[in-house]
Amino acid sequence: MSKDVNEYLRHIQDECDYLISVIVNISLDDFLEDETLKRATVRSLEIIGEASKKIPSTYKDTWSFIEWRSMAGMRDRLIHDYIGVNYIIVWDVLQTKIPVLKKDISKILERKN
Repeated sequence: MSKDVNEYLRHIQDECDYLISVIVNISLDDFLEDETLKRATVRSLEIIGEASKKIPSTYKDTWSFIEWRSMAGMRDRLIHDYIGVNYIIVWDVLQTKIPVLKKDISKILERKN
């Protein structure tokens, strides 16, 4: 049985909340030196990407301002090319993409409820 689209959106929102909370007041150098944090953030990005794959295409078309393919693509890259993870790119996504995604997903959830 597939989950409701709202559940996947909440998974994305929860992971965004977590990611934002762990990168507050941390520098790139601190991030790069913390193996546990790097692994945790990658796992959250994988979850976001996997949840984005579960969103039906009709919803993706309606919410086309969200970069669904990029999220899924990043998930695939992190999972399948785990040896070659570029943590500078991960850091950039955490700093620039995740806060925007959080706001967009929150707006969608507010409208749906």
